[in-house]
Amino acid sequence: MKVAVVGAGAIGGYLGAKLSISGEDVTFIARNQNLAAIQANGFKLLMEDGTEQHAPLARAVQKMADAGQQDVVLITVKAHQVADLLPGLNELIGPETMVVTMINGIPWWYFHQLAGPYEGQGLTSVDPGGRIASCIHSRHLIGSVVYPAAELVAPGVVRVIEGNRFTLGEPDGSRSERIERLSQAMMRAGFKAPVSKDIRSEIWLKLWGNLSFNPISALTHATLEGICTFEPSRALAANMMREAQAVAEKLGVVFKISLDKRIAGAQAVGAHKTSMLQDVEHGRALELDALVGSVVELGRLTGTPTPTIDAIYAASQLLAHTLAHTLVRQHGRLRIQ
Repeated sequence: MKVAVVGAGAIGGYLGAKLSISGEDVTFIARNQNLAAIQANGFKLLMEDGTEQHAPLARAVQKMADAGQQDVVLITVKAHQVADLLPGLNELIGPETMVVTMINGIPWWYFHQLAGPYEGQGLTSVDPGGRIASCIHSRHLIGSVVYPAAELVAPGVVRVIEGNRFTLGEPDGSRSERIERLSQAMMRAGFKAPVSKDIRSEIWLKLWGNLSFNPISALTHATLEGICTFEPSRALAANMMREAQAVAEKLGVVFKISLDKRIAGAQAVGAHKTSMLQDVEHGRALELDALVGSVVELGRLTGTPTPTIDAIYAASQLLAHTLAHTLVRQHGRLRIQ
């Protein structure tokens, strides 16, 4: 299959390199040093067991028009970066192209083909003005939940920290021929790629932790282990998760594990810095709206109070605002040594 990876960072690099090694025709959409490195040397993976894997045949282009129409487009950028892709994204999409959203948080297409009172509803928090929905036709969409952890350690080089599971799901819950084909291709590349009949519940299971641990860590500079073992912050995270669960259950979501087990899973990861804390330390924009703002919006939509989430969201917004303005003037970042 022809596969375009839009976002040649940690997760995109991991996916694209493994798919290329397994024989798929992979093109990265990349920029700057990453673009030059992939064009010169392909893509390299540093695996968990210390071995290296090399994808010398992986291509990289800057303009999507140079890649042409694809069988699969993997969107692996952060949620707030998707709108920036829109001017060129349709160059990759043909009549049968699958567009797989490998993005954290509530996706812009959440209510597409979701039977019930909110079917077709847009979400301002993740798609202001419906720009993304108007550009990417819903028939192309496939959902995904990303579980691995990886980091881009140099241009064209990704270190895999742990995990190889990418759950896939059609928005309507069907087990279509196309999603089976995609799942098989990913499994040939060495990934676990189960097809879920309820991708939204899978999305919420990951979001359940992200919406609490990420902003708390960004505000406190604590690791997952630190948040979970300090009783006041553990209680704060649990309160946020209870509020989110109440919102999700009004939307028909079924949580397959308990809240305590979800927190225990985060604690077991250890002294890990969340992606949002890493963004604070590196002066990058924070992925707040898809992870937290979307839950606030869904709470309003369903008439569900979310006072704890609201408070943490407001404080995190102020942090993001402060960092953004400092970034312009002083290359703002914040790190506790």
